[in-house]
Amino acid sequence: MILSHFCIETLFEKKGKYVSAKYLIFVISLSIITTMTSHTHIITEVVENLSASDPLSPSNYNGNDSCHMPSIEELSEIIDLCRKLLFPRYFGLSGLNGLTMRYHLGTTAERLYILLSNQIFSVLNLDKPEGDCDKELHEKAEEHASTFIRKLPELRRILATDVIATYNGDPAAESYGEVIYCYPAIRAMINYRVAHQLYTQGVLLIPRILTEMAHSETGIDIHPAATIGEYFSIDHGTGVVIGATAIIGKNVKLYQGVTLGAKSFPLDDNGNPIKGIPRHPILEDNVIVYSNATILGRITIGRGATIGGNIWVTEDVAPEARILQSKARK
Repeated sequence: MILSHFCIETLFEKKGKYVSAKYLIFVISLSIITTMTSHTHIITEVVENLSASDPLSPSNYNGNDSCHMPSIEELSEIIDLCRKLLFPRYFGLSGLNGLTMRYHLGTTAERLYILLSNQIFSVLNLDKPEGDCDKELHEKAEEHASTFIRKLPELRRILATDVIATYNGDPAAESYGEVIYCYPAIRAMINYRVAHQLYTQGVLLIPRILTEMAHSETGIDIHPAATIGEYFSIDHGTGVVIGATAIIGKNVKLYQGVTLGAKSFPLDDNGNPIKGIPRHPILEDNVIVYSNATILGRITIGRGATIGGNIWVTEDVAPEARILQSKARK
């Protein structure tokens, strides 16, 4: 494009002298062709290389060309539809009333069923050999989607307990509506409870994508395999991490920056982490964990215990115990 810039500058330098528009177009076109030609071989080489090689081909996901890959855009719409179904006047149309509610919920649920069954079908086909897209898995995908749709009323009931716990646990909260609209923990818990339901049904990959969407949106990282009881609340929320094998009882409250993590990773003979071993904490009912506390390993925090802020806990804590930092002395 250097020649085209030079030509335009020359046009202005002539100050009134007529320069043929055809000549100007010719010079610009020539410069574009020259530029493209100089890069064409580079682009061609790179494209051929990217098309021919795939460092992830040995993995379980071989990119079956005959089937669609899961879509981040459609999964994002799925979680949006779930929010509209679970809290219709908050995440859906604000003007819904008794006459329009059923229609809105019906069309939203129908859209959710179609998208979810399609995305589950895509995941079910990920580990199939190339060119072997199993059409019979459509029925299995539709069954998973139907099972999930049936669970929506129960998911709403459990999420309502999370809203109540958050409202009761924060004197700054003025209403349930404020909690639903404004508190990031509720958005994260919607994603988690939806993802956990799909995880318990045996749906792969999608649950993890949904909780990572909440992680990006809220800073709250909850693995879909974790088990969390009713009336769960997270105050502020940013930086909270809950590992895959964590078990949390009822009426548990976490503050920002809390980590429920693993202390170590047992390795196999090849030096790779052994999958599926319980390695995250168990928090029994009515536990409170204050900000930036780190609880590691398969330990149990007993019922009603309180864990103070900025503490590392790697051993069991007795019920009703209070684990606090020693106060600074003058």
